[in-house]
Amino acid sequence: MVEVSEGQSTKSIEGDSIDFTKPFFIGSTEVMKENDEDPLPEFSWKDLNRPIKHTPMYETHKDLGAKLIPFAGWELPVWYTSVLDEHRAVRNAVGVFDVAHMGVYQVEGPDAVGFLDCVVGNDIGGLDVGESCYTHMLDHNANVIDDLLVYHRGKDIYLMVVNAANDDKDWAWLNAVKEGRLRVDEERPWAKAFGRKAILRNLRDPKEGDDMRVDISLQGPRSREILLALGSDEDTRKRILALKRTQLTEGVLGGFDLVISRTGYTGEKMAFELFVHPDRAAELFRALLRVGESFGIKSVGLGARDSLRTEAGLPLYGHEMGAGSGQIGEGDLGVAEAGFGSYVKVYKPWFIGREAYLEREKNRKGIVVRFRFNEKGVRMAHNGDPVMDKRGRVIGWVTSCAVDRDGYLTGQAYIDQKHSSEDSSIYIFQSAPGDAGKAPADLTIGDRSLLANQAKVVSRFPK
Repeated sequence: MVEVSEGQSTKSIEGDSIDFTKPFFIGSTEVMKENDEDPLPEFSWKDLNRPIKHTPMYETHKDLGAKLIPFAGWELPVWYTSVLDEHRAVRNAVGVFDVAHMGVYQVEGPDAVGFLDCVVGNDIGGLDVGESCYTHMLDHNANVIDDLLVYHRGKDIYLMVVNAANDDKDWAWLNAVKEGRLRVDEERPWAKAFGRKAILRNLRDPKEGDDMRVDISLQGPRSREILLALGSDEDTRKRILALKRTQLTEGVLGGFDLVISRTGYTGEKMAFELFVHPDRAAELFRALLRVGESFGIKSVGLGARDSLRTEAGLPLYGHEMGAGSGQIGEGDLGVAEAGFGSYVKVYKPWFIGREAYLEREKNRKGIVVRFRFNEKGVRMAHNGDPVMDKRGRVIGWVTSCAVDRDGYLTGQAYIDQKHSSEDSSIYIFQSAPGDAGKAPADLTIGDRSLLANQAKVVSRFPK
């Protein structure tokens, strides 16, 4: 019971003076409620077997002769000509990617920023309109739900772009948090996130009508020239020319109503992601190929998308972080293990997974590095292949590997921090199915045995 003064009189109000369902308030660590509510359940997810889906560019890919494969529930091009050819096109000129399989959500309303600052680790409240940031959704144990981009599209309007493989899971997670149906804090398991009045929309859902959006990516040093070659009014042209990395604007180019962001997944400084209505996505894809022909544009598949991001030191969920990334008896890799701890803003007083993240950092012993084999022509390394020091002691494992623009194999690996300095020598035992072979003591003359190849730790991101 609380007593409240009203002029000369005092009246009593029944109930708590504090809303104990808040996930954080000043003094919340000292003030714990004898709670009569059951703890909220933990999040669990099981992937469903769904029919293979196609993006709006599917027929265009077939017309272009793409090699199509299933990926994250979609049938997508893995390459058109070759991975290395498409990789070099992006580095030297420009490439266009079908990324319409990525999840695109919109969070709206006065509660939008409060909700987002609860569900991701980066500082969303610090974004001005027209800015974006890379961030992560964590569960209450600091396990990575997904890594994503958040775009401040307009006043109280934010776009979220998530991995296709996690789209259904992310949508379920966000809605459950918003509705207060799952645990967001281990110490106070009945607590619920702030901002739960935010409006959450899936912009790939047909019910969103004219507001629907899918993503097409235009990456490479000549990407802005091609984008402007579509044609626009002078004001839109000036805004595009003024865009700095991670900034976005909106406008009409070549008759297409677009959200235009200077972001991408290739490490290119000049790169754009274009959010267009799915009914016009294939038309935009073909228009970019047409106006970009004289600039050396190529359509680019999943193979080069992976080699480009690996060369650039960018993470892939399930490899450098998140579920399935742990190998050799280790658990899943977190944000800091992946080398992206600076994107988790622990100065925020509360977000889902904050305390667990800080505790995890106290005990972290390794980090993801980028490496390059010393010689060309060595065997491809695969996710989970052991990494060793010069004495043959296992110090980690490969998370990704692909060919770089120079024809060397470059990759990423999680290793002990004491071996992570740039220029350190490491040894990688490239494996493949059926490679176990004989034990060393059983080898006889004429037998073949695999040898580890030497590699060098290079800068985390290309210089």
